[in-house]
Amino acid sequence: MSSKKRSGFRVVCRCEEVTEDEVRAVIRNGYHSLEEIKRILRTGMGHCGGRGCLKVIARLIEEETGIPIALQKFPSSRPPLKPIPLGQLGSYRNEQEER
Repeated sequence: MSSKKRSGFRVVCRCEEVTEDEVRAVIRNGYHSLEEIKRILRTGMGHCGGRGCLKVIARLIEEETGIPIALQKFPSSRPPLKPIPLGQLGSYRNEQEER
């Protein structure tokens, strides 16, 4: 099998299990920014926050559209949020105030 045929099966975003073919299809449907692709495919919204996939997707946008990576706006990364029980918030103690 040639490398071109196998390229579509490459996983671009491991957190959300998005393949290169899926990203290229979205780009060809007219979505040319990282933010748009993020909203459609959830790339960059996993545990890594896009550290593993956004640069690869930016390269795919460049290949498909000719928009240089340097001109693409990268979404801001945010730490992953995790729900916690309210009781844990209520038991919070500020050690500096207690001194």
